[in-house]
Amino acid sequence: MTDDGGSRLLGPAEVRALAAELAVRPTKRLGQNFVHDPNTVRRIVRSAELEPDDVAVEVGPGLGSLTLALLPAVRAVHAVEIDPVLAARLPATAVDRAPTLASRLSVTAADALRLRAADLPAPEPTALVANLPYNVGVPVVLHLLAELPRLRRGLVMVQSEVAERLAAAPGSRAYGVPSAKLAWFAAARRAGPVPRAVFWPVPNVDSGLLAFVRRDPPPGDREAVFRLIDAAFAQRRKALRSGLAAWAGSPAAAEAALRAAGIDPLARAETLGVEDFARLAAVR
Repeated sequence: MTDDGGSRLLGPAEVRALAAELAVRPTKRLGQNFVHDPNTVRRIVRSAELEPDDVAVEVGPGLGSLTLALLPAVRAVHAVEIDPVLAARLPATAVDRAPTLASRLSVTAADALRLRAADLPAPEPTALVANLPYNVGVPVVLHLLAELPRLRRGLVMVQSEVAERLAAAPGSRAYGVPSAKLAWFAAARRAGPVPRAVFWPVPNVDSGLLAFVRRDPPPGDREAVFRLIDAAFAQRRKALRSGLAAWAGSPAAAEAALRAAGIDPLARAETLGVEDFARLAAVR
């Protein structure tokens, strides 16, 4: 299974052999479901619309299925792996299966939720491409967009309903806190489903691809806007005049702030875009 770029991709037999060699048993605690289908990782790399000078950061590379597909497509791959056994083995897998490209890979044994830009070697990442652990998909995307300002695009595989929520527009049923916060950083869209059969072990939920492109955020303080978003959606069934009473100090204060921001006090949180939240936070 050799790509034109020189990587021998992992199939089901190779994935299981590597796992057996390392005595690795996928755990729910780490959200581990390993992709073993070469066509799926090729599709992910193709859908990411990477340029040859891109630097990809991959969270949760696991046994290296996606890593091997990324190496021919970019200038460098920074893999971030929380499992020390998997992190230690990945460079050898790259040398074995992509010997002419292995120098493009760096591996950081770390929790992506605690990752700082200084933890990664140069050059700085410009793209996030990953099969994200289901249990931390949303916080990882938001954290890395905040921490790595040169990230300009991403293509991640997450639980299908998470992809739907992250890509949702104001006014839709799926729109909520993740949608509004991601919109601060980027424009997002769903990029297709992923069948369960491409994973080992087979997950109990459907998966999907989410693509995003960074854009300029609205004016304002991000932390203040995110606190407001949390407050608004904590009582999403209520009109904002009532739902934001605690945030503003009283229903009357909430109504005054909403009117000052040009927002109907009887509107609900799911009707506001991130620009509306930023404008409202600024008048508080």
